[in-house]
Amino acid sequence: MNAARFLEPGAGHTGANIPAAGPWHPGDQSTARGRPDDWRPQPWSRYVAIGDSFTAGVGDPEPLSPGGMRGWADRIAEELGEGRGEFGYANLAISGMVLRDILDQQLGPALNLMPDLVTLSAGGNDLVFHRGDPDRMAAALDDAVVTLSATGATVILFTGPDWGETAVFGHIRGKVAVFNENIRVIAARHNAVIADLWALRQLSDPRMWDPDRLHFSPLGHHTIAAMVLDTLSVPHRLQPLEPKPMPPGNWRETRASDLAWVAHYMLPWMVGRIRPRADVVPRQAKRPLPGPPPGSAAPGAGP
Repeated sequence: MNAARFLEPGAGHTGANIPAAGPWHPGDQSTARGRPDDWRPQPWSRYVAIGDSFTAGVGDPEPLSPGGMRGWADRIAEELGEGRGEFGYANLAISGMVLRDILDQQLGPALNLMPDLVTLSAGGNDLVFHRGDPDRMAAALDDAVVTLSATGATVILFTGPDWGETAVFGHIRGKVAVFNENIRVIAARHNAVIADLWALRQLSDPRMWDPDRLHFSPLGHHTIAAMVLDTLSVPHRLQPLEPKPMPPGNWRETRASDLAWVAHYMLPWMVGRIRPRADVVPRQAKRPLPGPPPGSAAPGAGP
């Protein structure tokens, strides 16, 4: 594919036709816009999530969830499936995958599950660890979105977050920005929906991130889930969480934090890349088959 195709005239528009909003629950204090009497039942009955550790929920530990992680996708499924026994949710995400692996190994299984809602986030590992070319990556992603959109499913694409204020990943900010613009063009061309992490300025708060600085914390996953539901105009119960102001720091504390991060996260990761362990358990999809969202009872189940 020719990456130059993303420069077509009129390709600068973003967004899509958003499906009808979901049911309103009395007492909800949703951040979604609109009045209760304007909302209609949301149209999705099967949600499939595709991606890497971001979609698998790394950074948001929950022993009762598959793989021991919850994450934004689980939180979205919980809201979409509230009170709906026919709703099914599958999460095919596998940590560490690059974009090409995600498309090769997850796209086919996702199509076989016949979803009517798909979230697709890929490319972060390419940009952070593999010096990925954002135009080549976008060309591959475009092909996948063509295939998914042809099924009639609502497709949600994620832009990358703005790492500009971080000392370690600030150098890839330009590549992330280019990839994001390509994603916006892909969404416009194929009527996909944009979940805009770059514009989600709450993510600039360090408490939105896991200590490894690569993944999001429970607070971050919660905030992202609410943003996606708002983007879909789906009423929900996820309240905006505003942490208390952080105490002022100094350069010594910042330096100590950076050194601790290098020792506990960056160096072990580099050693693992140079000397991969032979006893590592093969990575598996989080929820390979659609089922009731976490925390809900299966159809026909007792109280």
